[in-house]
Amino acid sequence: MRRFSLNSASVTALTALVLVVSACSPQPPASAPATGSPQQLPAGVEVELFQLRSDVAERGAQVRVINGSDEDLVITSLTFSDDWFAGDAVRDRTSTVAAGRTVDLRFALPESACEDEPDAASRTSRVAFELEGGGTAEVEVADPLGFTTLIHEKECLRHDLARVATLEWAQFTPSAAPLPAELRLAITPAGGDESAELVEIQTTNLLQFADLPTAFPLAMTVTGTDAATELAVPIVPLRCDPHAVMEDKRGTVFNIEVAVDGTQGAVEVAAPEAMRGAILRWVSDWCGFGPG
Repeated sequence: MRRFSLNSASVTALTALVLVVSACSPQPPASAPATGSPQQLPAGVEVELFQLRSDVAERGAQVRVINGSDEDLVITSLTFSDDWFAGDAVRDRTSTVAAGRTVDLRFALPESACEDEPDAASRTSRVAFELEGGGTAEVEVADPLGFTTLIHEKECLRHDLARVATLEWAQFTPSAAPLPAELRLAITPAGGDESAELVEIQTTNLLQFADLPTAFPLAMTVTGTDAATELAVPIVPLRCDPHAVMEDKRGTVFNIEVAVDGTQGAVEVAAPEAMRGAILRWVSDWCGFGPG
């Protein structure tokens, strides 16, 4: 068998040839994306924001992932970012969204951003997914129910009102039927030169004002430099069925209509827990099904 041997001149020539070939070969661009850089979700995967009724009290929300692709999607974590909320919300749990399935991934909403936030036209809402294997994907996400807008408006109205005054239920005095009991609404100005209009107090699913199933008018303007004051509000039960008391969740949470800086809406003022218990006992006694 004929053998080939390389003398020093041959080695030098071969080395030069390798260097030339290497120099002519395509090189990866310096800015090539590293592993884990954002990528697209598989075609057919849709994402939107959603809120179930059970989420409302705890300020929860869901990222609904609709997997219309032919492959399973394994999400190891997600991050929700929105210009109308302060900071990000992170859900650090692995979830598999099988091909053809829809899964809601629950997370807790951050606090509303009520200072220097952008207007609706400039606002963005995004979800970033960490995917199994180290990849990431970021998408803008729609809110078809508009619940994030409602939360932002409601919480920022309360935020703006707090610059003028705070409202709270300070005292409850029970009564014997058919006389009304009395709630006292404490109005404590916060200082400063801003003002707010207190429009009315709305009935709850359990309570109304005296014998009128209508809102209780306030029609007063409060400024930050006013003296603290209390208003007497007469109440009677709106209904007298026992299960309304036993199953009550919102009967002692009052919506008070206010207007601040050109924006009008309702802020919730709930009775403190001890007062809530006293009101529910009074309803039972007033309606005649309590222990007496």
